[in-house]
Amino acid sequence: MFALVDCNNFYASCERVFRPNLRNVPIVVLSNNDGCVIARSNEAKALGIPMGAPAFKFKELFNKNNIHVFSSNYALYGDMSHRVMSLLSTYSPDIEIYSIDEAFLQFKGFDKHFDLQCYAETIKRTVDKGTGIPISIGIAPTKALSKVANRVAKKFPKETGGVYVIDSEEKRIKALKWLAIGDVWGIGSKHRKRLNSYKVFTAYDFIDLHDDWVRKHLSVVGLRLKHELEGKPTLSLETVQHKKAIATTRTFDKMHTDIESIKERVSTFAVSCAEKLRKQGSCCNVVQVFLHTNWHRKDLPQYGKNIVVKTHYPTNSSIDLIRYATQGLEHLFKEGYHYKKAGVIVMGITPENAKQFSLFTKENPKHIPLMKTIDRLNKTIGQNK
Repeated sequence: MFALVDCNNFYASCERVFRPNLRNVPIVVLSNNDGCVIARSNEAKALGIPMGAPAFKFKELFNKNNIHVFSSNYALYGDMSHRVMSLLSTYSPDIEIYSIDEAFLQFKGFDKHFDLQCYAETIKRTVDKGTGIPISIGIAPTKALSKVANRVAKKFPKETGGVYVIDSEEKRIKALKWLAIGDVWGIGSKHRKRLNSYKVFTAYDFIDLHDDWVRKHLSVVGLRLKHELEGKPTLSLETVQHKKAIATTRTFDKMHTDIESIKERVSTFAVSCAEKLRKQGSCCNVVQVFLHTNWHRKDLPQYGKNIVVKTHYPTNSSIDLIRYATQGLEHLFKEGYHYKKAGVIVMGITPENAKQFSLFTKENPKHIPLMKTIDRLNKTIGQNK
């Protein structure tokens, strides 16, 4: 059996953790630069605030209805997500973190020893007590059906208590007849319109289609989805894949003309890449840095360039990668430009336990225990403490 655990209105719920007086009060969270709405509490949804609503157009409505507006705080959301996922991992050895607020758990053989309804209710209470974040849990024989079960749990919280288990054919058919085809996991608006034109309006209508037709019109991916909804597991939990390149790039909140402020940001990007390398047990041999101006500002002179710096040895040390990244930045930077974006990309990735050193250069042995200590502290007390 698979469980999909989904944090309810995650960004808004994170803000409420430290502002309990905002419970049952409408909340919206805005995107970078406070552009548009990216999260809404149930109370805000009830007032008709759509997802993606431009903040400036809805400002009057926010004020009229006393809607509390928050700028996005991704450091907070990342930290709260880590707390939730850490708690979830204690309930199953098989976990796939699907997004910042969603995770799949696999319960292999659990149904022989546990009542999964009670087990899921225990998980829900633990996460709520340990983090203050409300969650919904859907359990079913396949990943796609667990998504369906989660949707039922979230849509009918009073009836389900936030937990729904599809453990019978009757429940499966009932849920599929209820779920609109556009709300099925993996069915986008384009496929929804095509399926509607063939009088497919629910998930149950979809599984009634012939396999050959589904494969022809929705490819093998659509066929796998159909089998999943039929209760035939075809999607397993995804394990962490080692990447060929790791990138951390950002558009700045404002344009910068001095190298020091850009160097500070590039150093942060290098640290992020180093942490990702260590997490997957890898090192890099090449660091690429890029820097460019705001292409949309036609009134300003434009400049953009990248540089590749080869490391002297395979490394995943934050200290080393900061040094190489800032060296690259110093070669790229030119006075007189307004810079808007930069990034660090690490490549030439090799396993950490198979380092190839040159005759005359080697890494500082103190970096290894230092990085392990930093990672451990970040994991236990929160990022960037």
